[in-house]
Formats: sequence, structure tokens, C-alpha cells
Amino acid sequence: MCTGPHPDLFVKARLMDEDDLERTLQRMARQIVELMDPDDQSGRQFALVGMQTRGVHLAQRLKTIIGDVDDVDLALGVLDVTMYRDDVRQRLRQRVVRATRIPFDVTGRHLVLIDDVVYTGRTVRAAMDALMDIGRPASIRLLTLVDRGLRELPIRADFIGRTVPTIAGEEIRVRLSECDSQEGVWLVERRAVTPTP
Repeated sequence: MCTGPHPDLFVKARLMDEDDLERTLQRMARQIVELMDPDDQSGRQFALVGMQTRGVHLAQRLKTIIGDVDDVDLALGVLDVTMYRDDVRQRLRQRVVRATRIPFDVTGRHLVLIDDVVYTGRTVRAAMDALMDIGRPASIRLLTLVDRGLRELPIRADFIGRTVPTIAGEEIRVRLSECDSQEGVWLVERRAVTPTP
């Protein structure tokens, strides 16, 4: 489930529009194909795994691009890491658990894990834990549309659409037409909400 804009966010910059997103995904699709074994024309040794929620839509777009350009039908999985997060018990409100669907054997496959934004690295760590509970992949590579820095764990993306260093209080908002009313990437800042008397 995707969410709409938040009224307490101030837009500092639009980083990508619809055309920028398309160009970036085309480039990233080429990078994925370059990793594939030339003898494996079917792509059976590779699979895309999109992280809920926007990572799933990005994975579907990449799968379509690779299929259209290279005639390779990559396996596609959907991963929810809610119960693997290290802060799941610290949250005051109940987190929504979404579907995980991995309709293929991950053991021995090269996986490309896809998320829209990489920040602290904690969500990616949770995703790797979840995948290791399912099987033993040959490798896991990370693809992200935006790397905003400020890591807390030693996680590094292999494919990066754009690197946008952020500071405390800034956030990256990705909007995709599959679940949002607009398409693009924005740098936003959370404004302090002053209570009304």
C-alpha cells in the first residue's frame, strides 16, 4: 500500500521527473543484464526481488524493460521485511505486514534486491535475513533508486540510480504511478508542527 503526500513536509527540490525515472531504470536494467552469464540466455540463474512497497513496482518495471529489450523473462519475487526489522518491537503502533511471494527457489540463484531508497541500511539487513531464511542464494546484489547516505550499518548498494547526500530532517520521497497520484522523486524536509492553542 502506498501513501499520499504529508502536509507537514516541505519540498526542497524535485530530483527526478517521469522521464528521469524511465532513463534511470533503463540504465539499471542494462547493468543487471551485463551481470548475467552469456550462456544463460533464459536468465534462470537470476531473479529480481522487490521490497514492499515501491521496490516491488520498481522490480516489475525492470523485469518488463529486460524482457522487452533482451527477451529475458526474469523470475520476480516480492519481499516484506516487517517482522525482520530490528525495531519491530519498539514501534508504538502496529506495523502492517504485507505479502511475501517468492515463487522460485532462491538457493543457488543470483538475486537483485530492489528498494526505492537506501538510508541507514537496517531495512536491507532485514531483507537479507529474510532471504537467508528462505534459502541460500549464490549472491545478493542491492539496487536502489536513491542512496541518501547516513548509514548505520556497513551496507553498500551495487546499482544506484542517484546519490543524494541528506542531512538530519531531510527525507527522500519516491512517488510511482502504480500507487501514487504523481511520479517522481523529491527531497523534502519535515517541518515542526506547532500545536494550535
